[in-house]
Amino acid sequence: MIPSTTRIFVCLEPQDMRRGFDGLALAAQEQLGEDPLSGALFIFCNKRKNRLKVLWFDRNGYCLLYKRLHRWRFALPEDRSISAQTLALILRGVETSRGHQIRG
Repeated sequence: MIPSTTRIFVCLEPQDMRRGFDGLALAAQEQLGEDPLSGALFIFCNKRKNRLKVLWFDRNGYCLLYKRLHRWRFALPEDRSISAQTLALILRGVETSRGHQIRG
């Protein structure tokens, strides 16, 4: 469970999913204007919206969650800052208020 005080940011620009920890941390800094070491979660998606990565810094190192959908696409909201509940819906493939789910 993600604490309610955790900030969560969505990068609206598509990312190359070959990017690893350092490349995504750089994207968080350059494209979102946020410190990747802040403990916030950063959401990145590819152009086809079938792959998603979540990056965060946990006291002594980066963590990365990677999810790939087979028949659906992620429905990302237009907001750059989202709640933990919205992130949970995105990861489950549920339609969010500003996004829409697209069948593959």
